[in-house]
Amino acid sequence: MKKDLNYYLSLNYPFKIEALSKEDGGGFLITYPDLPGCMSDGETIEEAVEMGQDAKRAWLETALEKGLEILEPFTTTEKYSGRITVRTPRSLHRKLIEEAQEEGVSLNQYLVYLLSKGKSKSV
Repeated sequence: MKKDLNYYLSLNYPFKIEALSKEDGGGFLITYPDLPGCMSDGETIEEAVEMGQDAKRAWLETALEKGLEILEPFTTTEKYSGRITVRTPRSLHRKLIEEAQEEGVSLNQYLVYLLSKGKSKSV
């Protein structure tokens, strides 16, 4: 398959939406982790997603024009990447970091330990 603009637009690039503080203008920020620097914003989540689609198209067009490498989304290239993204309350995040520091390991290592200690039903 030819890797042109339509090809890349057909891929399911994951995105992240964050609420912006009043100091930052309010509304919502959308970013695409697999497309460095690709971002936009909107007053509502729906508007941020719509603006993000425009930003993604412009980012891909520019990268293609300049002959830059465009990574495919990790969800497309590898079914089981070992990567998990989890949003937690700040208080839980703080507590987990403190516990990891007490154990002398990174937060990532500590989370893997906790998950393996709990053991999935499928393991």
